[in-house]
Amino acid sequence: MLLAGATLRAGQAPAGQAPATPSSSQTPTFKVQVDFVEVDAIVTDARGNYVRDLTKEDFQLFEDGKPQPITNFASIDVPIERGERPLFAKAPVEPDVQNNERPFSGRVYVMVLDSAHTLPQNTNLVRRAAKRFIDEKLGSNDLMAVVMARGVAGGADAGQEFTSNKRLLNVAVEKFRGTQPRSATLNKVDDVNMKAGQRAAIRAAGGTPEDPQDMEVKEREFNARAVLEELTAVAEWFASVHGRKKSILFFSEGISYDIHDVFANQGNNAAAMIQTLMQELIRATTKADAVIYTIDPRGLQGLSDGSIELTSVDPAENQPDLSERGLQNESRLARESLQNLAAETGGFAIVNTNGLANNYDRIVQENSAYYMLAYFPPNPRRDGKFHNINVRMKRPGLTVRARRGYANPSGKPPVPVKSDLSAELIETLQSPIPVGGLGMKVFAVPFKGTAPNASVLLGVELRGRDLVTSANGKIELAYWAVDSKGKMKASQKESITLNLRPETKSRLEQTGLRVLSRMEVPAGTYQLRVAARDTNGGAVGSVLYDLDVPDFNKSRFAMSGLALTSASASTQPTAKPDNELRSLLPGPPVAARSFPQNDQVAVFTDVYDNDVTPVHKVDITMTLRSDEGRVVFKNEEERSTADLAGKPGGFGFSTTLSLADFDPGLYVLRVEARSRLGTDVMASREVQITITPPESR
Repeated sequence: MLLAGATLRAGQAPAGQAPATPSSSQTPTFKVQVDFVEVDAIVTDARGNYVRDLTKEDFQLFEDGKPQPITNFASIDVPIERGERPLFAKAPVEPDVQNNERPFSGRVYVMVLDSAHTLPQNTNLVRRAAKRFIDEKLGSNDLMAVVMARGVAGGADAGQEFTSNKRLLNVAVEKFRGTQPRSATLNKVDDVNMKAGQRAAIRAAGGTPEDPQDMEVKEREFNARAVLEELTAVAEWFASVHGRKKSILFFSEGISYDIHDVFANQGNNAAAMIQTLMQELIRATTKADAVIYTIDPRGLQGLSDGSIELTSVDPAENQPDLSERGLQNESRLARESLQNLAAETGGFAIVNTNGLANNYDRIVQENSAYYMLAYFPPNPRRDGKFHNINVRMKRPGLTVRARRGYANPSGKPPVPVKSDLSAELIETLQSPIPVGGLGMKVFAVPFKGTAPNASVLLGVELRGRDLVTSANGKIELAYWAVDSKGKMKASQKESITLNLRPETKSRLEQTGLRVLSRMEVPAGTYQLRVAARDTNGGAVGSVLYDLDVPDFNKSRFAMSGLALTSASASTQPTAKPDNELRSLLPGPPVAARSFPQNDQVAVFTDVYDNDVTPVHKVDITMTLRSDEGRVVFKNEEERSTADLAGKPGGFGFSTTLSLADFDPGLYVLRVEARSRLGTDVMASREVQITITPPESR
């Protein structure tokens, strides 16, 4: 399943929101309803160039041959953004604050890595090809999830929830390993040669060489079914994403199971079942308006992968397919499965080619520039029927590519999940794309907690102008922590009632509202889903936050996150201060990472040393490095484990900076701790900040 996404049903916009009316937008918001059909269309001229100057009036849209009015229209032209990085750094500094203040305007991908149809010796080919797309083609404004499609032999069960963090995506890809069984042809060759002394008995019984892996555990059949079901689950979940093109990048060597041999396997009709699953996958992708791009990373093929193992068979056996021809037939079936999947869903197949770079560029282009059309279908019933869609151009000389239809759902509508959260907040939490109706900034700082958990400080800053601050107004907040296997490891909610004095109300409307809380989670990698709802005005918003929690109790040496505060940012009202940091920082932790020159910034972190003996020193250094890499500030402290009384513990470290001494610009603040027990015993944290010209007060 697509991690926690298997249960998602919400879209980008809150339920009940009216359709967008602008004729052109890079961030369309379409009404989220089961009876609202979206169609993305790519229009090219006679030379194959994308045409950008079209309007709604240039399109005609038909369902089952009948013209339909286009209710929504948007021209999508998404830029490829690159993360801001200091000049001295090879890569951007990973942000420790996330926000939804800019509407999401990127591409949305799910990368599915097919371990069941990748030979073990080709594992690194898949890893390299997948990482190449992530490193070279994924923009900082894009979102991607990684899913492992597994078969009988298993494989990595940890993927990655939606993120734009390339490091986390590459970590997930690195866990991939191919588990495809040995070629059926090779197994049959071995079977024939092994039974050389039993030929007479086999022929007398009318037998044929057997594939042990098919006859004993039906591994190939199971693998084909499992992967198709996985892809279908991804496509069905993708229906929850609205207002933009959705793409599945399927890395696989292809399904070599012969789906045309419906009488194979002693009449169990497995091929027919796999054919049905293929049809269900195509129906799911058309319903979701999702596209599958299939990618075989092996490149240009000559001889098959199994050729080097192939041994000869006695001609008397009269088995011409037990040869290179049989191996090539398996390769053909696998290649055709990838080509058919892509063609039926509106994508294209990257097979038998060394041109990954050009094809990757084409994928990005198709997901960057297109037109999004939407309409209300004439028969929005849950009848399970397939309805054809035909998009035509009024302007001559143009070619349009669009989905060919969709399938209505069947059966009864799903029963709403029972929860003490409002339906609006649940929808917002379930959205894979940040919802921006209520502006939010979110930060999370992990500290050592009560074993085996860490104590994570959560900070949420709500934009003041989005809140209705009337008396007794309430703000509903909820937090989910989802691990790399898609399991919710922790959740909590809170409600804040706004009974404000006039001066506080005025300040809140200008600066916003800060809410601090703590969440207990074990060590691991999480996606935090944070959502808020203003019950008075109805505005909702959400932020997705990638969180790494070290094992503070078992690690030899570790460091908490960095908590920052400043004189100017701390003037924002704080609904719930954090009692544990109250005596360690001069103000509440803040989400601000841009500070005026006439400001002061304070930093706090904990350094945890679990080496109790021998007694040793620990060096803690904080530096501020300019955009060019010059160290403009340095503070060094020396600590001793003798102060810990022979028990594992932590050293609190704090520093206050007066920014008047530094020029406006980009800086990297870094805290590094080293144990003198070894050069490799160290931990560090860094955060990027911006210093701006002084503000008048």
